[in-house]
Amino acid sequence: MRKNKIKICFPITSRIHYARQKHLLELLKKNPKIDLQLIVAGSILLEKYGEKFLPAMRDNGFEIHDALYNVIEGGNHITMARTAGLTALEFANSLHKLNPDVVLIRGDRFEMLPIAMVSAYLNKPIAHIEGGDLSGTIDESVRHAISKLAHIHFATNEDSRKRLIKMGEDPKFVFNVGSPDVEMAAKINKKIDPEVLHKIGVGYDLDIKKPFMMTMLHPVTTEGDNRAHMETALKAVDSINMQTVWFWPNSDAGTAEMAKAIRVYRELGVLKNNKIHFVTDLLPEDFIALLKQTKIMIGNSSTGIKECSYLGVPVVNIGTRQQGRLRGPSVMDVGYDKGAIEKAIRKQLAHGMYKSSGLYFKPNTSKQIVDILTKISVPAQKKFYEIKEA
Repeated sequence: MRKNKIKICFPITSRIHYARQKHLLELLKKNPKIDLQLIVAGSILLEKYGEKFLPAMRDNGFEIHDALYNVIEGGNHITMARTAGLTALEFANSLHKLNPDVVLIRGDRFEMLPIAMVSAYLNKPIAHIEGGDLSGTIDESVRHAISKLAHIHFATNEDSRKRLIKMGEDPKFVFNVGSPDVEMAAKINKKIDPEVLHKIGVGYDLDIKKPFMMTMLHPVTTEGDNRAHMETALKAVDSINMQTVWFWPNSDAGTAEMAKAIRVYRELGVLKNNKIHFVTDLLPEDFIALLKQTKIMIGNSSTGIKECSYLGVPVVNIGTRQQGRLRGPSVMDVGYDKGAIEKAIRKQLAHGMYKSSGLYFKPNTSKQIVDILTKISVPAQKKFYEIKEA
């Protein structure tokens, strides 16, 4: 047992790090054995992505210990690479100053790899959430690289736990705790205020008392046709002629060309039915409330794979971004073909809600993570774990 408080640093470089880990952060903050340190950086400090989140964090009682402006804007591969380099420089100073006992890293955002690298060089033990998962794009390489730097692993499913051990991670430090994202979705039970959507975003004047769809299509950093993919998806969704809430693409390389496709279609009146309302983002509770009410999720977000599997929301997953990720029966995979996307949407709408899947859900996920972090002790020097031959 630790005698002093353990200082746990949680970097937040994207809206999802707060939105999907809010319950975990609340438990970390409340635990008398833990001193929670929050560093905010990346897109969450940009007005177009994070204007709601910083005030919401402060309103919820979270103290921000450092704010690092590390983003080089441009939405392409060179700005993404340079942002990663600047992230290493900025976080080296911040982590040295805060001197945490553990750096808790979530997921596979490209900014997280330089944070893991800096933590390792500063001899800070790393705890990693979501290691061992498979997916498409550069995210998979980033995720596995972080796993090899991390000391403690919080896998979201049994397949991922086993995969981490095959990667040479010591089973004593690999835990299948379930997904904090899905736990968060399970805990939220509210109805969204229709005025929330009316006050934000642009486009069609939605009536969420009537059926609507949700779309989240993000760049695939290892592909070069992101604009064409966005245009195809816009045409397919528009052809269904149903109200749609369309979320702006995230800040990965390729976002500029995808955003341009949206602006061209929106401003030049290319869409025939044009029942799409475009929004940048929603606060966690509002987003989950909207997700529980939608008829279908379309796009390539992990939300469609994880949260929707638990909620039973039908999903049309487009392209390769989530390739290989464990998924339930609610997900229908299609390529970048307008006809195939439209056909899949109609089929999923006809099917309706699915039975809830427990692939990513475990009760008390966040509590398990907190309990483990307050008790576990790991050596600064990692060793490759050799699996003994039978």
